Amino acid sequence: MSLLLLSNQFSFGQSVRDTTKICEIKSLPEFFKKEDSVFVVKPLKNDFLLVLPVISLQPANGFIYGAISQYTFRDKHPDDKFSTAYMMATYTTKKQLLIDVKNNLILHRNKLYMGGDWRYYKFSQDNYGLGSDIIPPVGTDFSTKSIEQGMKYDYFKFHQTASILVADDLFVGGGIHFDGYMNINDELLDVENNQLTYHYEYNTLHGFSTKKYFVKGISANIIYDSRDNLVNPNHGWFANVNYKTNLRIQENGSPSSVLFTEFKYYIPLSKTNLQHVLAFWSYNQFMTKGRLPYLNLPAIGWDQQSRSGKGYTQGLLRGQDLCYFETEYRFPITCNQLLSGTVFANFTSTSDRDRDIQLLEYIQPAFGVGLRLLIDKATRTNIIASYSWGSHAQSLYINTGESF
Repeated sequence: MSLLLLSNQFSFGQSVRDTTKICEIKSLPEFFKKEDSVFVVKPLKNDFLLVLPVISLQPANGFIYGAISQYTFRDKHPDDKFSTAYMMATYTTKKQLLIDVKNNLILHRNKLYMGGDWRYYKFSQDNYGLGSDIIPPVGTDFSTKSIEQGMKYDYFKFHQTASILVADDLFVGGGIHFDGYMNINDELLDVENNQLTYHYEYNTLHGFSTKKYFVKGISANIIYDSRDNLVNPNHGWFANVNYKTNLRIQENGSPSSVLFTEFKYYIPLSKTNLQHVLAFWSYNQFMTKGRLPYLNLPAIGWDQQSRSGKGYTQGLLRGQDLCYFETEYRFPITCNQLLSGTVFANFTSTSDRDRDIQLLEYIQPAFGVGLRLLIDKATRTNIIASYSWGSHAQSLYINTGESF
């Protein structure tokens, strides 16, 4: 994999003579450079631009190839936190075109917090029904192919929030949210021969179009963020509570409300090496009022960074409500922290109110291992590869930045 690394200042290289054996932290670009002289300290850089090809394999997409550009930056004050934004354009062997633009920004001396998720997809994805009971226990003769139903559609998403600082690490604000699903082709649907699909039956029951629909809403949110680094935290808390109110969907459907909560917690396990971290992530969505069309229901793999539900294909577990929890242990492998590893486990539960399947009634677990390659030590940016096993499923993921 080739990389192009650009920045407008020097990296921070700490090389101090010491009688004890202390490894200098070294990123991939530095690994190929001549060693710095002792007692030389370069200024901490305030931005980092990464451009690299995307080569990946995921169950929902097949083989993925394209490019990603990620920009990490901060103002010059020592207390300013890093912000990150990236754009990715990829094409897949399933003939999907995916354009993603994401931003997590802390601006104006850490007083303004912005979070954005913009997407345009020429997409295809299999549907599997609602509720986490669709996957039987391990040991049962089962394949997800037996319940998958193919669908093609165009998807446009614009979610953007902005919050202002009201107390130490506490932000309050709001956002706008738009999701559009167009040119829907439910490939197995044959109404004349009574061959119906999950999407068709659900949308027909709840009064939504089966060809296209748009979900438009506004939200209020509260964010608490004491993390030391947004890109790769070593310690701190992150909490986001967002309540979204959706307007009536065209001439059918009904107004609706969705409560979203997300919590992240990072515990350093070593006083001398902060890369030993125990991390926790809780990601939840609850439909509190009204109804949502099928493709807009909460589903794994549809969080901002598309990182939830490792071990399962994107969209496999879907429902009116979703609960996801993941824990991960991160540790250095090499002394210079160029290479590090992770072990993790997660579980997912979704509901299906139409069949009276309650949240947490059925839980689907997964576990996995991962490798991290440090490509910028000032921002602690990694290239990550994770392999995970779920119930009757397994997945490989390659990304930039941490899993959460």
